[in-house]
Amino acid sequence: MMNKALRVRNTELIFLFRTVIRDIYEQLLAHQCQKRVTVYRGQVLSIVEYKKLEKSCGSIISLNSFLSTSLNRRIAEGFVQQNKHLCASGDHVVVIFEIEADPAVVRMKNGNNRRPFTQIDELSYYGEESEVLFMLGSIFQLNEISHDQSSSSLSADATMSIIRMTLCSDHDNDLKQLYDHMKNEYDREETNLLSLGDVTYRMGKFDLAEKYYRRWLSELPSNDPSLGRLYQRLGRVADAKGEYDTSLEWYQKSLEMKMRTRPSDHVNIGITHNTIGNVHRNKGDRGRALESYNRAVSLFKQAHDENHPHLASFYNNIGIIYREEKKYFEALDFYEKSLSLRRKHLPSDHPDLGSSYNNVGIVHYCLDHYDLALDHYNRSLKIKLKSLPAEHPFIAMTYENMGIVYEDKDDFEQTLIYMKKAQAIYEVALPLNHPNVVNIKNNVKRVEDK
Repeated sequence: MMNKALRVRNTELIFLFRTVIRDIYEQLLAHQCQKRVTVYRGQVLSIVEYKKLEKSCGSIISLNSFLSTSLNRRIAEGFVQQNKHLCASGDHVVVIFEIEADPAVVRMKNGNNRRPFTQIDELSYYGEESEVLFMLGSIFQLNEISHDQSSSSLSADATMSIIRMTLCSDHDNDLKQLYDHMKNEYDREETNLLSLGDVTYRMGKFDLAEKYYRRWLSELPSNDPSLGRLYQRLGRVADAKGEYDTSLEWYQKSLEMKMRTRPSDHVNIGITHNTIGNVHRNKGDRGRALESYNRAVSLFKQAHDENHPHLASFYNNIGIIYREEKKYFEALDFYEKSLSLRRKHLPSDHPDLGSSYNNVGIVHYCLDHYDLALDHYNRSLKIKLKSLPAEHPFIAMTYENMGIVYEDKDDFEQTLIYMKKAQAIYEVALPLNHPNVVNIKNNVKRVEDK
């Protein structure tokens, strides 16, 4: 159950299993392998999964579950034999993962391994399988995929693919900068309901994030100093769900508490003014939104210089207001100021950079610069697909924007491709009565009727 929860990213179950996961980690750490090993894992993959791996040769892959392997290739082939019947329809293929793993690669400065791997014969109920278990989140280089018909475990006409991988460290992949940035952003000494809500919000799971925040709220005393931050998060979730009046109520409670307890904290008060502006904008009140954004900028400039990274969000939001007022050149100016700050302060694959490229693309679309718009949308999409879950609504927004450009170019086939991609994500990520879900459904029907 735990490994399934990890594979499908069932955050609720993962949270319940957190002490078990920690215990397994400590056991692996205490008994970690001390020498280089070659291990094997037999598996039957769907054709879709296999094709994805074929396209990923030379790339880095990360596992979101524990990986069980064996030092004995015959044992790995035996597991394949049990499920070989799945290949009869041609929808699945037999593979053997051959993994080279060196503990020195993942060893940290303190001598421990962040993601240890251990031969667990003495710890496992199945002590005869020469099992080596890898910690969840282990990172591998996918080196090559070859074919082997020599295995005695398969029929004469069956082909088995050998997928060769090498264990990597966190420093061996092109996402290291983004990983370090996110780790600093989310890592806390304690994993609690608040931090879990933050992560699930970033994943686009807004109902689940609200659930964690409300549970945390029910456990706090009425005078707890962290209530202001919690109100802020509840307001953010309500805004994302389209519950704008509820969002404003939470933000107002957050602002009042911050003003009462920390009146000179210009940074956090400015952030709250910015988020209040977001809700006013979503409600269509651009005047009050712009007032809130400018207030946020003013407070930040009192506390910091004009290159503070948070100002990128404020400039971005002011750009949105000008865009909605059809003041496109003013909008482009603020969007580019935001993009410049984000390029300066964020890793190249950070999702906020993806949002900036998306917004610059929107303005170019409004100015009838269709090729420039598509160029920026593609940059945005590349970043979002790399840094966000596949069903995140921000990805859907970029798909939808690309569809709109293709519609204006009278390429209705491409229009429907991108709009339907957006629709598929929205319907999974958002409530069915959310404005984005309703709008994309209407847009798809409108294009289909042309």
